[in-house]
Amino acid sequence: MSWFKRVKQGISTTTSEKKDAPEGLWHKCPNCKKTSTMQDLKEHLYVCDKCNFHNRINSPEYFEIIFDNNTLEELFSNIYPKDQLGFSDLKPYDERLKDAQKKSGLSDAMRVGTGLVNGHGLVVACMDFNFIGGSMGSVVGEKIARSIDYCIANKLPLMIISKSGGARMMESAFSLMQMAKTSAKLTQLAAAHLPYISLMTDPTTGGVTASYAMLGDINTAEPGALIGFAGPRIIKETIKKDLPEGFQSAEFLLEHGFLDFIQDRKELKNKLSTLLQLFKN
Repeated sequence: MSWFKRVKQGISTTTSEKKDAPEGLWHKCPNCKKTSTMQDLKEHLYVCDKCNFHNRINSPEYFEIIFDNNTLEELFSNIYPKDQLGFSDLKPYDERLKDAQKKSGLSDAMRVGTGLVNGHGLVVACMDFNFIGGSMGSVVGEKIARSIDYCIANKLPLMIISKSGGARMMESAFSLMQMAKTSAKLTQLAAAHLPYISLMTDPTTGGVTASYAMLGDINTAEPGALIGFAGPRIIKETIKKDLPEGFQSAEFLLEHGFLDFIQDRKELKNKLSTLLQLFKN
């Protein structure tokens, strides 16, 4: 006679009793795969505390990091994009704009704020990647132009935080014109002897890289940021050569003289304050 009897029984919890973990509570680092709570990630400014991977953030998070007590005045929020060309691919551009505005809560891919950084006045124009990939359209160029006019009128330095897939193809030549427009306006800022700090974040590519992102008095980037004009595949096919390891990373650009330094997000506000004090002196 057997002393033990094996009972074959699986999970007995009924479907109605099962509970899923609420979304937005946990985050898995895409680099080291460490799992942490969203609250811990936010407290570390969305930087992995194990491998220092900088997760993508947008204007609300940058403004909270940079400005004293998260106090700022938003500028030019009443500028909205228009479908000047009646462009349509899989769906009309006008519909894409409405969908992007509804999902992101933004008018376009850039917000501008002015406030204090450890007591120093600063205008920050920050791109939002969650609005059509942070693409540069007419509104982005116009907000930069007006930001520069505001800086000149109020004797304030300018900072642009770039995060973009490049020019917005749905606006065609109107988008490409923003490269020349923003570059010319930055010349006016330089003539007024006001500093311009460019912070490139992941990713900064296309026409944004080929214009205002690389024209700073100080050019800096976050660790590991992808920075380039054309994609690696296009470049490789054009030059018929293998690309070096780490090509188009912030570290590669620093090594080859395209950046002044790489800026860890956790030290961003203090570094900005030091730079503004040096410029002021």
